[in-house]
Amino acid sequence: MEVKELGHIVLYVRDLEVSRGFYRDVLGWKEIAGIEHQMAMFSSGRTHHELLLIEVGPNAAPIPTGRRVGLYHFGLKVGTTDEELREALRALEEAGANVVGTADHGVTHSLYITDPDGNEIELYIDVQPEAWRQDPKAILAPTRALRL
Repeated sequence: MEVKELGHIVLYVRDLEVSRGFYRDVLGWKEIAGIEHQMAMFSSGRTHHELLLIEVGPNAAPIPTGRRVGLYHFGLKVGTTDEELREALRALEEAGANVVGTADHGVTHSLYITDPDGNEIELYIDVQPEAWRQDPKAILAPTRALRL
């Protein structure tokens, strides 16, 4: 067997309407299907769905803080230039999104945010796709402060 690509992500959320608004209105994903108070599916158009949100209610246990097993973050490519990343940052700030960090990884420039349930999301641009294609170890370069 060989994995060809990451197909989709499924997240449990406390309040589907809040999360639906975040992923649709703040991040700009197109909602393709949904059932009120149950689930919502989103796609960028690459495949049938890339994100599925399932409502679990307000009493669901929160994501534990600190070092833990499980999802750390997922990454979403938002463009190919620093200007596109600056535009994304402006839009996030205008929407009141929780920006928790930035990073220059050498091959990517990244913003880190959290969704309404505390899931961390990396929004990035590929700075030098040829560098990591020619030398996959280029992704191991030390992280530096991002200057946007």
